[in-house]
Amino acid sequence: MIDQKKLEAGLAQLPLYVYAHLDPKTLEFSQRIRYICQHDCPMYGKTWACPPGVGNVEECEEKCRRYDNCLMIGTVAEVADIADITASLATRPAHEAITNQVRDLLRELGAQPYVLSTESCAICQRCAYLDGLPCRLPGKMHPCVESHGINLLPVLEEMGIAFQYGENIISWFSLLFY
Repeated sequence: MIDQKKLEAGLAQLPLYVYAHLDPKTLEFSQRIRYICQHDCPMYGKTWACPPGVGNVEECEEKCRRYDNCLMIGTVAEVADIADITASLATRPAHEAITNQVRDLLRELGAQPYVLSTESCAICQRCAYLDGLPCRLPGKMHPCVESHGINLLPVLEEMGIAFQYGENIISWFSLLFY
């Protein structure tokens, strides 16, 4: 069991827009979310962080539900024009850095977190998945939340957390299971 006071103190030091403790059993896993990955995402089948490399939705659900706790973290970033996808995606590394800080904090407190974050992994120039090889950096690679079929919108709505803040604000969310 980790020291919740130390966790809260560490989280308070980070530029998080929001964080919340969730029961993994309350998360909605949906084939609809996976369908979007398969049909709308250009990374489908190209990385260990995306389907089908992460396993099917049932396997992903089983993996997440093995954990007793889930910490959701969210950050926001402002861009000049949200329609500029390049500028919007350029805000993602800052969120990933914060996700890694939270991961490291959980590790320091004795947890072995399973981290889901944003989009597909972009650590390696070419993912080993394409060559049929295991992930080169499994301790650093974070599959995306959507890859697991997790529908985060009901959680955000139930908690009264805005997903869209305005024309030029991007929101990013990660889930850390421990």
